[in-house]
Amino acid sequence: MKTIRIGSGAGYAGDRLEPSLELIEKGNLDYISYECLAERTIALGNQAKLKDPGKGYNSLLEYRMERALPLAWEKKVKVITNMGSANPRAAAKKCVEIAKKHGLDGMKIACVTGDDILPIIDRYMDTEVWETHEPLSKLPGKIVSANAYMGVEGIVKALRGGADVVITGRVSDPAIFLAPLVYEFGWAEDDWDKLGKGTMIGHLLECGGQATGGYFADPGKKDVPGLGHLGFPLIEVQEDGSFFITKVPGSGGIVTRETCSEQIVYEIHDPENYFTPDVVANFKQVKFVQDGPDKVLVSGGTGKERTNTLKCSIGYMDCYIGDGEISYGGPGCLERGKLALEILRERLELVAPGQFDELKFDLIGCNSLYWNPGFRYNEPSELRVRCAGRAKTRAIAELVPNEVEALYTNGPAGGCGAVKRTREIVSVASILIDRNDVHPAVEVFTV
Repeated sequence: MKTIRIGSGAGYAGDRLEPSLELIEKGNLDYISYECLAERTIALGNQAKLKDPGKGYNSLLEYRMERALPLAWEKKVKVITNMGSANPRAAAKKCVEIAKKHGLDGMKIACVTGDDILPIIDRYMDTEVWETHEPLSKLPGKIVSANAYMGVEGIVKALRGGADVVITGRVSDPAIFLAPLVYEFGWAEDDWDKLGKGTMIGHLLECGGQATGGYFADPGKKDVPGLGHLGFPLIEVQEDGSFFITKVPGSGGIVTRETCSEQIVYEIHDPENYFTPDVVANFKQVKFVQDGPDKVLVSGGTGKERTNTLKCSIGYMDCYIGDGEISYGGPGCLERGKLALEILRERLELVAPGQFDELKFDLIGCNSLYWNPGFRYNEPSELRVRCAGRAKTRAIAELVPNEVEALYTNGPAGGCGAVKRTREIVSVASILIDRNDVHPAVEVFTV
């Protein structure tokens, strides 16, 4: 029976590179998929694209592909990733540049688009927003992005077109792992049982090192060796959907029934009804059987017919947050920290009465100032004051860090290490849209 091996190259936008290179080098893979999108990530990508039409893809795309593409080409491993974020076409063209530089003649790099429905978002202004239970038209800020969660269709089309690298925008997380199974095994788009199994495979792989013990580790309770060189998971799949999960021998971490059990319920509200664009997966009867060190057999996943709607993430300009921090140490630091917060409360009420949507005042800290382990008090030996405020304008938000910094000369004695920040916040809202309004498209570039 035909088998393929798929590795997890990343579990989030800023994940490490080395574990994926180890998988490509030593994992005997057919595919590696880098999962690098979160709810806000693509909204931030769209924000970057508005400022520069050539940007909007994952900021680590070039860093990763400089190393991954030559190695994958050498090892005959196909690469699939959603690092295209808000600009898959620009990401693909950048990868073409990288491939040309490394002499990867003949490599085919595809981009999958169609998730961006901002041009037709006006159709959905009366649609209820999940988070607010109000119409989309009542969002408090300007909408800057609208991206539907697509499934495997575009990726499969790219693979059928001979793509060695497939770069997408917003697709469901499991889709970048499910797509090669559909392509390689010829699974039908309505074979809900196999699509459910493939979605389970995707869910086990999509978070990178979580399945190999990273998120699992809890010293003294759930010890995991080698976290400093944690290996990422890979799965070997047969044509009928049966599979096992493992990692490269010698890499850090563990693959056990327990690590897999935690990952399978991660971010799943209802294991019996996990809604994706391709299938409603059912993980309720999943079984994990340890089949040797770092090898777990998985069975029991299934699925049922997909829905007629797709989730869509709406990015909108929500507010500004300003925050500042300053440290106090030595005898009396706790009282000086409390006084600093009292001053900040009074100052912000004085300079901007009623103009903050939210203010937060914190005392944090443990052991960053004093290196001498014998330095002890009956109170904390140090603490850090933090104040943060959320406002509709940058000018008001900036008052918070400015007032924190002013504590240097206007507040309690001994303040040090002040920092200040102000940033624009893109928030995310969620709606359902008609899947017939989403049309995946593929473009292939040959090096």
